[in-house]
Amino acid sequence: MGLKSRGGIPPRSRGGGGQSTPLYDRSSLAGLEADVRTVSEVWFTHDVHGSVEQFVCTFPLAYFRFDPHDRYAYSTRYEMATLFRMFLLKELHGWDHETALVEYLERRSDICGELCLKSIPDQSTLWRSWHKRFTADLRSTVETAARTILVEAQNAGVAVPREPERRLSPHGDKEDKPDLDDQAVLDEAAMITDHVSRIVFPALSLDRGGGREIHENAYWGLQTYLGLRENLAANEGARSFVYESNRDRTPLGHAHRDHIRELSIAKIREMYRQAVDRLLNEVAETEQFFRAGIVAIDITEADPFTGDRTGLEDEIIGTKENTDEYAYQWATIQLVGNAIPIVLDVRPVRKGETRKEIVDDLLDSAQECVHVDEVLMDREFDSQHVLKAVSERGLKYVVPKRMQTSEKAQAKRLLQRDQDYYATDRKLHLGHDEWWPTTMVYLRKENSERTDYGQYAVFMTNAQAGAVKEYNYRWEIESGYKSIKRFMAATTSKDFGLRFFYFAFACLLYSIWRAVDLLVQVELTGEYEYSPIVTADNTLTLLKKETGIG
Repeated sequence: MGLKSRGGIPPRSRGGGGQSTPLYDRSSLAGLEADVRTVSEVWFTHDVHGSVEQFVCTFPLAYFRFDPHDRYAYSTRYEMATLFRMFLLKELHGWDHETALVEYLERRSDICGELCLKSIPDQSTLWRSWHKRFTADLRSTVETAARTILVEAQNAGVAVPREPERRLSPHGDKEDKPDLDDQAVLDEAAMITDHVSRIVFPALSLDRGGGREIHENAYWGLQTYLGLRENLAANEGARSFVYESNRDRTPLGHAHRDHIRELSIAKIREMYRQAVDRLLNEVAETEQFFRAGIVAIDITEADPFTGDRTGLEDEIIGTKENTDEYAYQWATIQLVGNAIPIVLDVRPVRKGETRKEIVDDLLDSAQECVHVDEVLMDREFDSQHVLKAVSERGLKYVVPKRMQTSEKAQAKRLLQRDQDYYATDRKLHLGHDEWWPTTMVYLRKENSERTDYGQYAVFMTNAQAGAVKEYNYRWEIESGYKSIKRFMAATTSKDFGLRFFYFAFACLLYSIWRAVDLLVQVELTGEYEYSPIVTADNTLTLLKKETGIG
């Protein structure tokens, strides 16, 4: 995966007279911190990205201007960007002295090669660079960026050289923020999780009738427990849950599955929307919750299905990529951008459904609970009818376009002119002599390995061309999917309703985790930073405990 600068728009157009883009300040430390947060959230979700050191060495810095933060007026052997990366490594490992960094670089010739170091700076050079050359604000940014990298790597299950400090340290206001130790976070998370679970879980019902010996919350506790361990199926999980639960009676695995199979898809979706609405009402009481914002619509798929799908061809459909494999597919709509990333609605994808039907369905439910301004969608929603439907709702959209002959030709012309950015108005053919206007934006990708027109990505939008920079927010949904799938119980069942419930419940657990994290941050600091200070495992462990009530 190629890393992109913030917004995906290059800071300087080499083919447009060398004018800097007005979209952002290239010397902004707050922007640099936001870039580290945005890119790391996505980068560590990829299986091939398993090293924080690799992230530091490859994170794009060519667009950033270090000059305003360099207190040396003369040229030196080591560039600011290289020093920034070296000090990030030092902070990631938590070393107090520069000597440890020097010794590390002497052992790691591979890292030196990645950093293009012809010689390793000595301890005194590094000390002067940190204390004399870097401004105080730049040193603070290094510390904040390192903590963000550690948190995002740990959340993605990547090994980290030290435990990240789960506290907030916003740029420029470090001295005014309280330090949060782990116990304070856990204590607050326990109280808030208890409160949230009592609000959200009553929206779920198995319709078993009254007078049952096993309380319904035991089923939600078991389902949460299944999400705590990867690849844990109901039968095995139910046997372990007997010892983990504080209940006298807990459901058996087969009984648990039987009750869930009786739920219709419509019932599961109704319960999900009610639970999320309760969750939204809870977080909306804080000033830090952004009720209006950007949503991302996407489709994810389960692991490829390898069994006999006879009679289930409408439910176990092909994969999104053009392969000969089959898989269950689920569609979601999620808050992204500066908002807390709650999954607003979920639905299955069946054979024969159009992308317009899926988008209309998800937007209908989302607009009932939040005010939507803009919709981000993947290129599989590259349909003139989808774009027309979104526009007629009065919403903005950003969607990447699959390159056809005309787009490839335009990209080749931009490559010949060495031009990074180009926008043009187009009309899309709807059929029957009907056309729909859109704006097409061409952007050169950062660090692309292609040497032809494939260096460019093409986006469609009905907003100002600069809105395409917000498409990077859509990648937050990919990071969320990795956590969601980890929260799912394992099953070999072909039952469509059971499969969908497992996915929907995992989406709910993910949304509860992010909501609990927001409420904990607000309670302890009065502010909300996107990077969680409460871990997913801690939240699920507390939820499993709290659903023991009743």
